[in-house]
Amino acid sequence: MNIIVQKYGGTSVGNIPKIKSVADRILKAKSSGAAMVVVVSAMGHTTDRLVNLARAITRKPSRREMDMLLSTGEQISIALLSLAIQERGAKAISLTGLQSGIVTDANYSMAKIKSVKTDSIVSQLEKDHVVIVAGFQGVSNGFEITTLGRGGSDTTASALAVALQARCCEIYTDVEGVYTTDPNLVPEAKKLHYISYEEMVELAGAGAQVLHPRSVEIAMKFGVPIAVRPSYSDAPGTVVMEAAKLENVVITGVTGNKNIAKVAIRGIPDRPGVAAQIFSALGSQGINIRLIIQSIAADGLNDISLVVSREFVKQAAEVLEGQRRSLKAKEIVCHDKLAEVSIVGSGIASTPGVAARMFKILAKQKINIDLISSSEVRITCVIDEKRTPEAIRALHQEFRLEKLQRGLARK
Repeated sequence: MNIIVQKYGGTSVGNIPKIKSVADRILKAKSSGAAMVVVVSAMGHTTDRLVNLARAITRKPSRREMDMLLSTGEQISIALLSLAIQERGAKAISLTGLQSGIVTDANYSMAKIKSVKTDSIVSQLEKDHVVIVAGFQGVSNGFEITTLGRGGSDTTASALAVALQARCCEIYTDVEGVYTTDPNLVPEAKKLHYISYEEMVELAGAGAQVLHPRSVEIAMKFGVPIAVRPSYSDAPGTVVMEAAKLENVVITGVTGNKNIAKVAIRGIPDRPGVAAQIFSALGSQGINIRLIIQSIAADGLNDISLVVSREFVKQAAEVLEGQRRSLKAKEIVCHDKLAEVSIVGSGIASTPGVAARMFKILAKQKINIDLISSSEVRITCVIDEKRTPEAIRALHQEFRLEKLQRGLARK
């Protein structure tokens, strides 16, 4: 079966005219002979309104009830889109995460997909239905409704594309595709026609908002290409695919992320088991650590700095303060006025001097580097958040990304 999975975000289905436009786009793709599975987010701002309703009742809503509440947003949009397709004379059916066979763990608000049972979707495709699936949600083995967290609809689409062995996963959004950096900050930023899975994971993890890294990781594991396309035109967008099929480039993009904070544990005795105690305590509360830096011991004492998402900084500080006495640490210090700025590219690891160029250009701008981390395709510096825009502009200019050319590798 020739299956295409499409995903439309909240802005793409934000009102009735937009929903009708999406219905037309889906049927145009179907007319080429494809079996269509469409993942839809809640209509724009619906989730925010639901969150505000809960907060009007309680400051600390239970995660279970929040999942029950927030999952209703997608049910509105899938039903309306299904009706719009039916109105155009085609067959369509809307399915919740439960009805679609999306099975998750029981971690409310941040659930991970464990499996996708495709029988119900395939059955509807065989009846020539367009299948409209609620993104962002699933069901645990205990039949509890769960949500997948930020970027959950992207993850739903990617998981369905893999499970259904789809030809492609198309992510429709309100931008033209993936750019070398944010075009709102750098007008000369260039749209990429192609990008590797590895580069896209790093860009997304470092702050780019186009795709969620989890969705790319799933597609990368099984080799399903992702096409990021605008929902308002027929522009080709950006294809995310295997690095082996692409020309190698040193730097593909620059991105910034202001949604971070640092928690420093100062004056910890240098002894075995300290790190295990710290990260067991944080992990038990579901707190993700983005970066860990441990200083060289002096006088038998260490400092450990942790970078976390800003939403977790208060909780992380409370957890560590509770451990401070048993750790025999001197103090816990927080700093939430930080940001990450990253360069990403498949040639970073194999090209000497890239890091030096990054550090020199930041120094030239008199931007102090607080922490540094790197991977095979990324170098990240933690800096003062107020300096993020000028850091991005300077790095984009230094690596001349406005002139970046990338095509398919020649065999």
